[in-house]
Amino acid sequence: MPMYLVDLVARLGGQLIGDAGLRISGIAPLDDASNEHITFLTNPKLRASAATTQAAAMILSPAAHALLGSEFAGSRIVTDNPYAYFARVAQLFAALDATPFLAGIHASACVDPSAHVAASAHVGPHVVIEADAVIGEQVILEAGCFIGRGAHIGAGTHFHARVTFQARCQIGARGIIHSGAVIGADGFGFANEGGAWIKIPQTGRVLIAEDVEIGANTCIDRGALADTIIEEGVKLDNQIQIGHNCHIGAHTAMAGCVGVAGSAVIGKYCTFGGAAMVLGHLTIADKVHISSGSLVTRSISEAGQYTGFYPLAKNAEWEKTAVIVRNLGTMREKIRTLEKTVKSLTEKNNE
Repeated sequence: MPMYLVDLVARLGGQLIGDAGLRISGIAPLDDASNEHITFLTNPKLRASAATTQAAAMILSPAAHALLGSEFAGSRIVTDNPYAYFARVAQLFAALDATPFLAGIHASACVDPSAHVAASAHVGPHVVIEADAVIGEQVILEAGCFIGRGAHIGAGTHFHARVTFQARCQIGARGIIHSGAVIGADGFGFANEGGAWIKIPQTGRVLIAEDVEIGANTCIDRGALADTIIEEGVKLDNQIQIGHNCHIGAHTAMAGCVGVAGSAVIGKYCTFGGAAMVLGHLTIADKVHISSGSLVTRSISEAGQYTGFYPLAKNAEWEKTAVIVRNLGTMREKIRTLEKTVKSLTEKNNE
């Protein structure tokens, strides 16, 4: 469905330069765009592609607008954050093309009589909703979802197919949980007695605030006694593990395969690259950024970028480096002995 540029700017802001009556049918990258698309420029290195794109319009920053000059003949929307603007435009087009979910409960769904399901909610095929669960307005539960006893799902939240949301867990408004995610499984809690493991009952909950997105096959464990807490605006990628009693601060984002061990407390506005790991019972300050593949073994009290891994090398070179690392203690003692010897000889020579 086409959209007028003037309507985009009226809804999203920005400075429109060019044909306000121009209609566009979609959004596309610089190299793939046709004369029916709007595109976006966020990297100055792509100036050459921006100059030759076939797009009818472009989203760009004031600096890029000045840099590009007359090289691009189409209309422009100038905004301070073109990437965020692109995201909002993409949301609008996605909403226009999306298949609507009709309100109502599918005949194959199993809903306990004591559960409260808003009339505007969509409950898909083979969904199970247990006793005392609360499903808010305009919630979407796609096929095969499981909602445990006493769980609460906030207005406008969307569960894709086969999400498991265990008993007493809660999520706020406008959440998104993708297929295969498990929220509220037991945390990994055991006591050792004579070499045998005794299970510690996990009686806490998972409490998720509003505007949180959780990727496919991600697991968030319920707390042992207290709750596992995910604050507002957190974004979790696919196949992430959040251990029991963790606390993830607002607007923190984690890429795929991140692992956070139990009782870790992570601040607001943090980012974690793919496969980063955080040991349990650590505290990480606000605005900390952990590089991909890094292992966090101690608490971090100061904002900044942190990296903890060796650069990739050929295996033979890595093995040589490992030998050196193992011998660092011995080497340090030898250096200290040499320093003492040099100091003693120097003092004798100065007498």
